[in-house]
Amino acid sequence: MLSGLVGACASLPWAFQKSFSTCSSNSFAIVTTSSIPSIPSSGSTFPSTHYLLQKLQPCRTRRILVPRIRMSQSKVDEHHPVVQVESIAVKNNHGENLVGLLHETGSKDLVILCHGFRSSKDSAVMADLADAISKEGISVFRFDFAGNGESEGSFQYGNYLREADDLRSVIQYLSGRNHAVTTILGHSKGGDVVLLYASKYRDVPTIINVAGRYDLKKGIAERMGKDFMEVIKRDGFIDVVSKKGQYRVTEESLMERLGTDMHAACLSIDNGCR
Repeated sequence: MLSGLVGACASLPWAFQKSFSTCSSNSFAIVTTSSIPSIPSSGSTFPSTHYLLQKLQPCRTRRILVPRIRMSQSKVDEHHPVVQVESIAVKNNHGENLVGLLHETGSKDLVILCHGFRSSKDSAVMADLADAISKEGISVFRFDFAGNGESEGSFQYGNYLREADDLRSVIQYLSGRNHAVTTILGHSKGGDVVLLYASKYRDVPTIINVAGRYDLKKGIAERMGKDFMEVIKRDGFIDVVSKKGQYRVTEESLMERLGTDMHAACLSIDNGCR
């Protein structure tokens, strides 16, 4: 997935399409559709006005198509836009500083990028997307959710709705700086966050979900082991060791993830949202 997204950046603007391979049984590709598909009883696709997400078969090569972002651009040289990068800290509703980087091109329109699970604004995906978008003369903001990267707060395993609230704080702050947030793009867990945001608020017209997990009940045993629930019920938590280090999953944070219904969230998104 990472190599596919990094390669895709080279072909912006704005419809980018690249092949990539995935072995995840819960990955999806964004494809255009001319009519609204019926929602299967299994709930295996995301309902959307203009796009649907199709589940990919394991270890098959597929194409990912990100919709064209139609925004007015400021009067900058489209071949050599001047981009100024500014570090900004935004307080969330819990008084924690969320640290981000604003790639300022002078445009009023702004795209916000949301990173994935145990990732940060400095991941290759976020950095390459910010570079590609800003080269088109469009301002970009990428930031760390609370408990990740440089932001304050403690890391939590679930936190989907709280991260949507973090995103709300960021959008309100940047809107107050004379920017119009026209697009929010999330990768992996960030894809779920932008969908949850759109289901709750109606102030961003374009939402892009890249490889967000549809069924949040899946993928847990692969990370924590088959007996994870027994361990959590007994100890109240489980410590997970990954390539990125160790982290703790509490029973409360696990229940928050299991209780997050992405299908219901998608059905709540306004029909006017692209």
